[in-house]
Amino acid sequence: MRPTRSGVTGSLVYAALGVIWILGTRPPGSGWLLFAWVVAVAIAGAFIPGEANQVSLARAYLAAPAVAYSVSGQLGLLAVVVAVAGLTDLVDGTIARRFERPSNLGGALDPVVDGIFLGSTTLGLSLGGAFPLWLAMVVIARYLLPALGGGLLIVSGRRPELHHTLSGQVSTTLILILVGGVALFRGLNQDPDGYLTAAEVVIPVATVVTFGHLAWASRRRVGGPQPG
Repeated sequence: MRPTRSGVTGSLVYAALGVIWILGTRPPGSGWLLFAWVVAVAIAGAFIPGEANQVSLARAYLAAPAVAYSVSGQLGLLAVVVAVAGLTDLVDGTIARRFERPSNLGGALDPVVDGIFLGSTTLGLSLGGAFPLWLAMVVIARYLLPALGGGLLIVSGRRPELHHTLSGQVSTTLILILVGGVALFRGLNQDPDGYLTAAEVVIPVATVVTFGHLAWASRRRVGGPQPG
């Protein structure tokens, strides 16, 4: 693989924004670790083509402020980060459909960056005492297990078609809303118990439904080993 024009451009823009954020706001935590994360994502992003995929990558970059603000308890700022991440989740699909042709790469990248962002956010919230640890593990499993399953299929010589599913999109939207709501209510010093109760019910149910839908869809889409 070689660096792409859109990838290099996106990486330079995101890296510059990351440096401005770190130097300008002095976020909690280690500035060097946050900078290292931004650089690592920028290096990987330089090889990823397509404007829509670069928009998706924003959620990987946003994992840095999400962790910084969730662990430190600055949950008002975290709610803003979650809202921006949700906006990118809406915009990337629109760009792909209008200006580009949806691809296997985009279908694979979207849930990966969703998992990075939401997994790090909920784990940070749980470390800060604002979110149940078991529920953070459910969120991580929601994205990690399908990624591992897809990887095993590829290693075994199969070529799964990587597309968004309705259940996957709905579950990600619900998780973003519920996690953002918990952060916002706590950030405003309001009682988040209603949102937490809803999250403890909705997120596991949505995860199970997503797994079931993916298993059903995989039976139809996964091709056999290719000759040669």
